[in-house]
Amino acid sequence: MKRIEQAIALLLTLCLLLWPAGATADAMTVKEEKELAEEFLETIHKHYLVIDDFIIHEYINDLGGRILENLPPQPFDYKFHVISQDTVNAFAGPAGNIFIFSGLFETMDTESELAGIVAHEIAHVSARHISDMIEKSKKSQILSMAGMIAGILVGLGGASAVGSALSMGSLAAGQSMILAYTRENELEADFLGRRYLLEADYDLYGLRDALRKIRDREWYGEEQVPTYLKTHPATRQRLTNLENMLMHHPEKKPSDSFAFQRTRARLKALYGQSGRAVNHFRQQLEKDPEDQAALYGLALALAESGQPESALEAIKETIARRPDDPFMAIDLGRIYFLSGKHEKAIQTLSGIDNISRYGPDGLFYLGRSHMSQGDFDKAIAVFKETNRNFPDHERTLYFLGNCYGEQNRLDQAHYYLGRYYRKTGDAENARFHFNRALDKTGSETLAEKIHKELAETKKMPEKAEASEENSPYRDFYFSGQAGAGVFETRPTSGQNGKISW
Repeated sequence: MKRIEQAIALLLTLCLLLWPAGATADAMTVKEEKELAEEFLETIHKHYLVIDDFIIHEYINDLGGRILENLPPQPFDYKFHVISQDTVNAFAGPAGNIFIFSGLFETMDTESELAGIVAHEIAHVSARHISDMIEKSKKSQILSMAGMIAGILVGLGGASAVGSALSMGSLAAGQSMILAYTRENELEADFLGRRYLLEADYDLYGLRDALRKIRDREWYGEEQVPTYLKTHPATRQRLTNLENMLMHHPEKKPSDSFAFQRTRARLKALYGQSGRAVNHFRQQLEKDPEDQAALYGLALALAESGQPESALEAIKETIARRPDDPFMAIDLGRIYFLSGKHEKAIQTLSGIDNISRYGPDGLFYLGRSHMSQGDFDKAIAVFKETNRNFPDHERTLYFLGNCYGEQNRLDQAHYYLGRYYRKTGDAENARFHFNRALDKTGSETLAEKIHKELAETKKMPEKAEASEENSPYRDFYFSGQAGAGVFETRPTSGQNGKISW
């Protein structure tokens, strides 16, 4: 986390030092804000782990979509993202991009609590508070796009080290203050957010409980004050206003959404510390043996912690309680694969109707199971179907390259590995594989595709140090030994070894 904050601090510091003081600009248009959003998202992905999980992504976007249904036409298509970080915070970025930290998600106990936070962030966007902050930053002569990106991260993302690094000058301090919500912004967003919640048929008591949880964490000490309190002024006043409003309204029993509980359990099991997650879910089941979400979370956490046999028992028990849930069947197939029961995985995953409706994992692990059985033709067919339906699923490209390599079809092997590395932002390795593919191919059609990919690769920045750490497969290429299944490091690295996923 410290390195992430230092990187953002460096970005903002350079922008402030290099941008000409006399620059001026007109107010930001919707088009300009959308362009800013593209670079903002790129920066977020470089410095944070944005969770790429179909179930989590679908859930948070469905929740956001339910709130948005009753809003008037908006200038932006809203997108909701979950960042894997144990921080109690949420913020709205440019052009309708809303970010929820996993720490805040896990702090909420009901869907209505989470909806209260999401509705508030939607209100910031619909009231154009982000646009107003950007316009103010322009008037204050801090006009570079990168500067605005970093300023939003400082003001709304709550990175404390960034603020400390920028205390060197009044201009830097001014930026962090400008790109932050005012008390008036917060109160307006709360008013609108409450209206959005009621129109979406959510209980306002959920928002009250969410704000209470965030407030109560303040008593843990200054270092543990939730970032939400630091980046959202007037939280206590908002809570007091809400409690006064609800004083004469009877409290409804909150509806328990299994989709919420499943998503929350999945976050803790797959994107937290699996050992702690196992203990957490076991404790939950001791309190309530009928807690289906806890049983599901236990199955996932056991699989993550290298206990596939115990995971199989737990996921089978979960499926017995929810026999018609296709997501459970996909997780069963995945855990069969992880336990080495590839034939069972194939039987389970092949039996799911319209499997692509439920995300890439089902097809992906079906392909991997065929691959592990040595049936590379079937694996290639499944991976290609996965790629057609989910073109952004990077791992599919990696294993497509692997399969073609096993068949000694090295032009295709290097082509798909090149695409994998381009998708993961590694321009150097992408060029390496595309050039290898050109050397190996005799197909004009494939050569034309490769030239297009190389042209796109030229537009890419060189790989940043942070992205190297996040990619366990950097600098690997297929050895060209049919059937060997070995990927070796680039000759310049001086290392050799097998890898797996």
